[in-house]
Amino acid sequence: MKVNLRIPVSAAMVALLLTTVTGCNRLKARDQLTKGVQAFKNAQYEEAVNHFQNSIKLDPNYEDAKLYLATAYSYQVVPNLDTPENLAVAQKALDGFNAVLAKDPNDVTALKQIASINFNIKKFEVAKEYQKKVIALAPNDAEAYYTVGVVDWLQAYKSAVAILAADGITDAGDGNPKMSKGACQKIQAANTDLVTEGLQYLNKAVEINPTYDDAMQYLQLTYRRKADLDCTDPDARKADMAQVDMWVQKAMGARKANELKKEKAAQGGVTMQ
Repeated sequence: MKVNLRIPVSAAMVALLLTTVTGCNRLKARDQLTKGVQAFKNAQYEEAVNHFQNSIKLDPNYEDAKLYLATAYSYQVVPNLDTPENLAVAQKALDGFNAVLAKDPNDVTALKQIASINFNIKKFEVAKEYQKKVIALAPNDAEAYYTVGVVDWLQAYKSAVAILAADGITDAGDGNPKMSKGACQKIQAANTDLVTEGLQYLNKAVEINPTYDDAMQYLQLTYRRKADLDCTDPDARKADMAQVDMWVQKAMGARKANELKKEKAAQGGVTMQ
């Protein structure tokens, strides 16, 4: 009986000790998280990564620390840089956000981050795929629509330039009326779906955010690509270029309005009479 009595007492003591240690580690983990957030705010991303890693070591179930760690990695990804080092950092960030999605597939922040990272490392189709997942969950996210439209324009522009170059023409952005019939057909085959989708998504972005000047700029660029598609119809091409001019003007107006809004906000919203 004495032996049996000692077992539960000993187990209770061990449990108490473990609880105390765990509680202490959690406090230390929070402290490391706080230090990491401060470093992150100061753009000291490598230091922030170290603190977030320490936080996770102290508390392996600290989900906030994992999210912050992935975010700190993502801020170190240099857009359009294909070096192994940069891609390795991007992968660490992607691993972190994918771990978040493994627990919550509908985490919009993680989906947007994955889309952004893939865009920055030029995996444009993947970026578009994840932005469409964002839209399914947050249908009023103007930035997601904008990014899809940008990817469509990038792909359409790249293919158009290549086809025109093979035809001996440098893209003039005006529908390129001097292109051959063969080049016209190739551009139509390559870009019709991209341009159609791009216009749809960019218009939606502006519908959600009527002063979205960046989306307006890409609308005028996408209408230039639509002018390529109308290579057999001069009137349609002319109408496309009229849309280009309209969106250029709208983008300029929206940018001025946005700059004025920022100035007023910086002044505390006080307007001088």
